[in-house]
Amino acid sequence: MTVCRIAVGSTRRPKLNAVAEAATLFKGLLAPEKTLEIQGYEVESGVGHTPSSREELMRGARQRAEALVERLRATSECADYFVGLEGGLDVALENGTRRVFLESWAYVTDGNRGHFGCSGSIEMPEALAEDVLTNGTELSIAIDRFAGAVGIRDAQGAWGVLSGNLISRQEAFRVAVVAAFAPFYNIKMYGKAFAAGS
Repeated sequence: MTVCRIAVGSTRRPKLNAVAEAATLFKGLLAPEKTLEIQGYEVESGVGHTPSSREELMRGARQRAEALVERLRATSECADYFVGLEGGLDVALENGTRRVFLESWAYVTDGNRGHFGCSGSIEMPEALAEDVLTNGTELSIAIDRFAGAVGIRDAQGAWGVLSGNLISRQEAFRVAVVAAFAPFYNIKMYGKAFAAGS
């Protein structure tokens, strides 16, 4: 049986598990006759440790995927898809009040075209947002202090802490990955859109 190889621009367990869970959902549409192989690689995002805008989140996800494409091509390794994942904050002004949301983004490319997906958002408590945005504290450090725990990023993540463990970091990234892969596995819908646009 042939292999569909998905390279991920991270070696963190919640991110790799999120891609694996997502891929099992759409495997029948994307690569029904192939075995899935998911491999993580450490690459840089090119953005700050805690992105603070939707644009920066998207740029970080894209740059991770593009760095992965370059890295694998330079070593003659191959992959069918390259996934960049980025988590951070999106700041919005609503009715004169600053609202800060935690978001997880994915960018998937086959080396030619690429697409984004997002998890949705969860609003952050103002004290936590202030620590990250004003004091410059990395979110992983701030959430550990906020929750009185250690290593939250590699467990349930800030998503788990803020949602009372109803939504984990892994789940948020899984949703983003499913959404980003949609143009590749849902050819019936996106193929029409691409054909109409050309």
